[in-house]
Amino acid sequence: MLKTYSGSCHCGAVTFEADLDLEQATYRCNCSICRRTRFWPAIAGAEGFRLRSGEDQLSEYRFNTRQNVHYFCKHCGVRPFGVGNDTPMGKLYGVNIGCLEGLSEQALAELPITCVDGLHDRLAPPEFYAHL
Repeated sequence: MLKTYSGSCHCGAVTFEADLDLEQATYRCNCSICRRTRFWPAIAGAEGFRLRSGEDQLSEYRFNTRQNVHYFCKHCGVRPFGVGNDTPMGKLYGVNIGCLEGLSEQALAELPITCVDGLHDRLAPPEFYAHL
């Protein structure tokens, strides 16, 4: 069931709201950027994400096909969300679970996680994923 969550980067310069169903899969990926930043997203549709403040405080990073956008706060370096423009589901937002407000440690521990082998462009789990 969709629920609206508020979130921010660490310093609070970037704030957002996202409509998320946290009973659905969240993702851990072993691609080059997710592995390095430990990005843990839940997915919001294009209409389910609202940047509330700090657009001018975001730094953008693109690589490979340059279709997907990785955003970082210019001040604290936290990656609150990214935009997938080149996905099978169309445009979507990957919202960093760690940036959401109001989730207890128990709630975080109970979220369903799907591991994907982004390193090899496969939706299947990688051979090793406990570290993700």
